[in-house]
Amino acid sequence: MLYLTDLRTGAIFIYNNDPHQVVYSEHSKQGRGGAIMRTRLLNLLNGALFEHTFKGNESYEEAEIERKKAQFLYKDTSGFNFMDSKTFEQFSLNQTQIGSKHNFLKEDIEVEILSFNGQPININLPIKMDFKVTYTEPGFKGNTQSATTKPAKIETGAEIQVPLFIKIGDIIKIDTRTGKYIERA
Repeated sequence: MLYLTDLRTGAIFIYNNDPHQVVYSEHSKQGRGGAIMRTRLLNLLNGALFEHTFKGNESYEEAEIERKKAQFLYKDTSGFNFMDSKTFEQFSLNQTQIGSKHNFLKEDIEVEILSFNGQPININLPIKMDFKVTYTEPGFKGNTQSATTKPAKIETGAEIQVPLFIKIGDIIKIDTRTGKYIERA
């Protein structure tokens, strides 16, 4: 069982009969009142993101999530297709299950599959990944005083903000949790 203080970022628990993951949490205690936990929850079955405030000393059932490695194969009209690395079983997840993580899926990459009651429901990407810049506007010489950025398109089609010195063809490292540029690879 999970209690109020256990509902920290990353915790996965059962809420309204569905597995939910805490994306953001903020604990506060106000005067004589009881403690509260403001959270942003992600429904792992349908990808819905919403805010909820938990109060007091209630307890919540921890979701039994199975984690295993799989390889991303390709995307088609039915969704995103993966193959279990040990059993070679193939399965697919749809856009709502994966959410914005599809921006960083490259063919043949190994991901962590989250399964609930034997059904794959979501994925975890490696935290840092390398991508090739396919398009960006040229930077301006001498404009290094401030940390200005420009949009760049990467090989998966996603658009992110990068520093002005990045050119087409550069390999960059991206934090897949936030979608932000980290460094040139």
